[in-house]
Amino acid sequence: MNSRFLWVALGGLSIIAGIFALMNPLAATLTVEQLTGWSFLFLGVLLLWAAFRAPGWDGRAWVMLLGLAFSVLGVWLLARPMAGIISLTLMVALVFLVSGLFKILISFALRGTVAFWMLLISGAVSVLLAVMILGNFPAAAATILGLLLAVELISSGVSMIALAGTRAAAD
Repeated sequence: MNSRFLWVALGGLSIIAGIFALMNPLAATLTVEQLTGWSFLFLGVLLLWAAFRAPGWDGRAWVMLLGLAFSVLGVWLLARPMAGIISLTLMVALVFLVSGLFKILISFALRGTVAFWMLLISGAVSVLLAVMILGNFPAAAATILGLLLAVELISSGVSMIALAGTRAAAD
C-alpha cells in the first residue's frame, strides 16, 4: 500500500465522519465533550506520573498541582457531560471573540498590506461566530461543538485528499 492511497483513504474516512457529525450534531457534541474529559484526565495522570518520576526537580509541586487540576477537570467533564458541554461551548465562544478582536486589531497595524483585508475579514467572522453562539446560549451548546467537529473533519479530509494529489504529482 503506497502513501498516496493511505492519504486518500484517511481523507475519505475523515469526510465520512464529518458527514455523520453533521447528521447528528448532538451526538458529535457529546463525543467532543467526552474526548475532552478523557484527554484532560489522561494528561493529568501523565503529569502526576512525571512529577513523581523526576528526581530532585524544583518544579515538582507546580507540576503536581497542574496534574491534579487537569485530572479533576477530566473527571468533572466525564461525570457531568451536560455541564461540560455548556462550559466548553462558552469557552469556544470566548476564544472566538478574543481571537477575532485580536485579528481585527492586528489588521489595522497591517493597513496597506495584502494581509489587511484577510485578517480584518477573518476577525470579523470570528467575532460574528462568537456573537451568534453567545446570542443563542445555552441552546447553542447542544450542537455547536458537534458542528465545529464536523467542519474540521470535512476540511481535514479534503486537505488529506489534496495532499495525496500533490504527492502523486511530485512522484
